[in-house]
Amino acid sequence: MIIWMIIGMALVTAVPRFIPAFIIDQAHFPKWVDRWLNAIPYAALGALIFPGVLSVKPDAPQIGVVAALVAILLAWVNVHIIVVVLGAIASVFFMTL
Repeated sequence: MIIWMIIGMALVTAVPRFIPAFIIDQAHFPKWVDRWLNAIPYAALGALIFPGVLSVKPDAPQIGVVAALVAILLAWVNVHIIVVVLGAIASVFFMTL
């Protein structure tokens, strides 16, 4: 009985996720909707990262802001992503010494 419940719950959650993947190629949106949909990953990423930037050290949020600025600067000059991450980590490390 429990296995059928698990299979049923898996189907109920999987179907709404797979249906849009199959019909999205056939749907045509206006240009402004396409631009809006293209901005969603960046907005979601910002919403996930920004609270963490401010809570690196709760009593000193400027440390996270400076590390984020270092990461933005390094990313702007097109260095490798590993260098961007290491630069942000190093800036937090040196500011918390």
